[in-house]
Amino acid sequence: MANIKSAKKRARQMIVRNARNSDIRAATRTAEKKLRGAIESKDAKAAQDLLKAYASRIGKAAQKGIYHAKTASRKISRLSKSVSQIG
Repeated sequence: MANIKSAKKRARQMIVRNARNSDIRAATRTAEKKLRGAIESKDAKAAQDLLKAYASRIGKAAQKGIYHAKTASRKISRLSKSVSQIG
């Protein structure tokens, strides 16, 4: 455990940030799973709506540094391609 006051504060901050990042990452994964389900069921309308929501969510996560910007871009690109092939 930290002894220095600033190190104790850092430890508290890391707990909060870790929880926030985990929540955002989990929500992004859930959105991706829903989108992939819509793609597999060939539901073009739902896939379009879910893609828009997913792109927004992962884009915000990338801005906050939870995902690398190029990782977010790659995921959006690949899923967009899959959605466009449906209909």
